[in-house]
Amino acid sequence: MKKIITSAVCSSLLLVAGCNDQTASNDAVKAEAPTTKKTTLASGIEKANIDKSVRPQDNFYQYINGGWLKANEIPSDKTAIGSFYDLRDTADDNVKAIIEELAATPNLQKGSDEQKVADLFRSYMDTETRDAAGITPIEPILNEIKNLKDKSDVARFLGEYQAKGVGSPLAFYISVDAKDSSNYATHIWQSGLGLPDRDYYFNEAERFAKLRDGYVKHIANMFQLAGLENGEAAAKTIMDFETKLAGFHWTRVESRDSNKRYNKFAVDELNTLTDAFDWQAYLNAQGVAKQKDIIINQPSFIKGFGETFATASLDDIKTYLTFHTLSGFSSYLSKDIDQENFEFYSKQLRGRNEQRPQWKRGVSVVNGNLGEVIGKVYVAKHFKPEAKARMSELVENLRKAYGESINELDWMSDKTKQAAQVKLAAFTPKIGYPDKWQDYSALEISADDLVGNIIRANQVEHQKQVAKLGGPIQKWEWGMTPQTVNAYYNPTVNEIVFPAAILQPPFFNMAADDAVNYGGIGAVIGHEMGHGFDDQGSRYDAEGNLKNWWTDADLAAFKERTDALVAQYADYQVFDDLKVNGELTLGENIGDLSGVTIAYKAYKASLNGKEAPVIDGLTGDQRFFMGYAQIWRSKMVEKTMRNRVATDPHSPGEFRALGSLSNMPEFYKAFDLKEGDAMYIAPEKRVKIW
Repeated sequence: MKKIITSAVCSSLLLVAGCNDQTASNDAVKAEAPTTKKTTLASGIEKANIDKSVRPQDNFYQYINGGWLKANEIPSDKTAIGSFYDLRDTADDNVKAIIEELAATPNLQKGSDEQKVADLFRSYMDTETRDAAGITPIEPILNEIKNLKDKSDVARFLGEYQAKGVGSPLAFYISVDAKDSSNYATHIWQSGLGLPDRDYYFNEAERFAKLRDGYVKHIANMFQLAGLENGEAAAKTIMDFETKLAGFHWTRVESRDSNKRYNKFAVDELNTLTDAFDWQAYLNAQGVAKQKDIIINQPSFIKGFGETFATASLDDIKTYLTFHTLSGFSSYLSKDIDQENFEFYSKQLRGRNEQRPQWKRGVSVVNGNLGEVIGKVYVAKHFKPEAKARMSELVENLRKAYGESINELDWMSDKTKQAAQVKLAAFTPKIGYPDKWQDYSALEISADDLVGNIIRANQVEHQKQVAKLGGPIQKWEWGMTPQTVNAYYNPTVNEIVFPAAILQPPFFNMAADDAVNYGGIGAVIGHEMGHGFDDQGSRYDAEGNLKNWWTDADLAAFKERTDALVAQYADYQVFDDLKVNGELTLGENIGDLSGVTIAYKAYKASLNGKEAPVIDGLTGDQRFFMGYAQIWRSKMVEKTMRNRVATDPHSPGEFRALGSLSNMPEFYKAFDLKEGDAMYIAPEKRVKIW
């Protein structure tokens, strides 16, 4: 059970799940050279990317990035390219260099972090050993499934083997208790589907029907490649079982609701949800038998799971578990099984035409299992102390601007403003890398046992999580490694986190003018702060407790503004037959609008009443907004974009730029927007929240 960040806990700048599917070409991002005196900083605007055939007033995103969009094609081993993806490629290159340096070191001490990194990478890259082994590495698990004697035994298996990496309908995890943030709690989240979302099982559109057919064929192919009998019959059984489960899944919009998700049950009350499942056997196997209560995120799903579990035969459940074991470990098995997994999940579902280079996939495995070992070296090589100092200054400037903005709100009462200020002051920023690193001493890694390495890594992480119960909150802990190109806000500990790898151009450029840095990393900082005050984050108080600190009138005024934002984004057309889901993306859209609004305010304050210099013929305000638009530069294959719109709480990059800027009067002034321009929104309809 790897440490992950889910929507249940955190809000990130980008989608966290599936980050390994978001690699990009390594186009260097360079600031323009200074064009005036030595004291004049570079503008930081990538002028070659501008498309002057587009009016900035009609589509500012296309104006800023259109030249790049026309000049760059998505390589066949990628599904997306752009600013985030460029940095991820650079981070992969840097991590590869670290791994190769460690691997080239002779006589690495057994059990050392260096030995573990080198041998985990070697075990992934050793395709000869993997091909020779076939499915042998997972046969003990398959035999365990084969020998399950009854449904109580199934419950025990689900608890024991989730900790080893086998997926199931019940996703167990440990996190801070949202209504008692000084303690950890056990949780269960709905799971168990092989397709990305419940709607993939029921949507009658041709695209979804083809994906369902493809999924059934994929299951049959996996059984055949593994030497298992009756693959076609198994595929039908599994599809039927998952379709029943999917019918009970909450939608992603429903699962965003922090209050509805918080359902604490005494362990001995779980049978009120379903008595068809042996909860005690399950929790004993998870190692939490002494835990008196558990938070069920989607109770109606648990009831539905119980019905499905009760009516399914033991043999059908075994068939389901066999496939999900095979699927879960497919990337670590022989080349033919790995390729079949790619053919469906990457090619058919997401539109990637060929596998990423094996070394990149190996880097992902090392990052996923020994990430902070790599992180220590990465920080030493690629993150300068002055960057952390500058970021700390920017964070405090943004915090001050946010506080001023709260005080200036005309729709919020003084009582709620005071509570908001308390929460803002309590934000804990984390920049670059952890103050305390994760301990991997309990993990054993062998150069010739890839599946064993993955299982042991999952088990060690699971034990770390279980050991948290009853102990103090580990506020030093990070949910991302320093080499991750992302950022996040965690409401239950009220922290904003910025890994080292995102602190590079075009987001953060130590050599560039302040305007572009405030438009880039400043907006990212403001975005994460904004999550503390979005439609869900605003339900948590300064201590991280799910507790209302709003007056009824202020909540109503807040909802009026957020409803307007839902409507605005729901009108953005991604394809002729597909629009943005304004409800699903609401939290991120609030983060974006708040982020750029507060970053602009902080930028203007940084000028200390002086006029910004004109650089490259651009005013400070123009550079700020251009800096903001260029960070969302991206290009994505259609299948991946469609999948993202269905499952990702973030709007597509183009609308992240357009949606926020269309609401800002300062943008209108900087680029002379007038009624009749495509981006124009009438003043009374523009949304201002924070």
